[in-house]
Amino acid sequence: MTDAPKMTRRTALTGAAALPLAATAGFASAGAPMLGMGTAPFNRIVMGDYEVTTLLAGTRSVENPQTIFGMNVSEEAFAEASAAARIPSDAVQFFFTPTVVNTGSELVLFDTGLSGESITGALNAAGYTPDQVDVVVITHMHGDHIGGLMTDGAPTFPNARYVTGRVEFDAWQGQGNEGFDGMVNPLAEQMTFLDDGGSVASGLTAMAAFGHTPGHMTYMIEAGGKQVLLGADFANHYVWSLAYPDWEVRFDMDKDAAAATRRRVLSMLATDNIALIGYHMPWPGIGFVETRGDGFHYVPHTYQLML
Repeated sequence: MTDAPKMTRRTALTGAAALPLAATAGFASAGAPMLGMGTAPFNRIVMGDYEVTTLLAGTRSVENPQTIFGMNVSEEAFAEASAAARIPSDAVQFFFTPTVVNTGSELVLFDTGLSGESITGALNAAGYTPDQVDVVVITHMHGDHIGGLMTDGAPTFPNARYVTGRVEFDAWQGQGNEGFDGMVNPLAEQMTFLDDGGSVASGLTAMAAFGHTPGHMTYMIEAGGKQVLLGADFANHYVWSLAYPDWEVRFDMDKDAAAATRRRVLSMLATDNIALIGYHMPWPGIGFVETRGDGFHYVPHTYQLML
């Protein structure tokens, strides 16, 4: 073994000075191309024998968010809350996050995104295909949750059975809603209907969270000694809805009931330290809830559920 050459200030400077010459001699490559903004398409955690995967099935920016959130507060209050959270008050980024739970015996998909194409792409990115889905659970009947049930007039998930809340289905049935009639009704004979406390599968329990829609359901996932609430849209922005549960949201069909549900569910999450998967929470959609003053505070998941 020979001794390594001794590094001196002179040799270091000489080497540094040679770098530009090496570049001009063809040793450096051209600059890498700009690729634009990007993020991971899925996020997976393990809960005992279960794998829980959130899917990024879409994201988009919308201007003038106070036409959606905080409709019952002043522009000044809305701007102040936004500034405190370091987010703009004139635009919002929406995320659409279905969730897959692999129980080892069944692959269970909660909600289906905006279209068959988007949910298929999201599943593929996470390593799944639509024909592998055994159960599709619909938390409520808004278009961004049922939009992927059908693709070109055929079921997107050909081998699946379907589960939804009885109250929710009955509230939309016969109302002449184009999305419901085109996406949900064709599958009605293959559907199982749940009430509060009903079970999708072992460790997957329905919990009523009415208000956003007449029969909106959340689902508690329990496995490996851990709990995660799949919250869907009972709170659909981490500041303007979750942090301020009494702020009105345009998409809440019964605004008083929705506010009461938010307070009840968020209090449970904060008190019991239960993680939340929110369909419209900041990607990858997993976090925790703390109490803060008269409201709440969203804390993004880091590695707690990895341990």
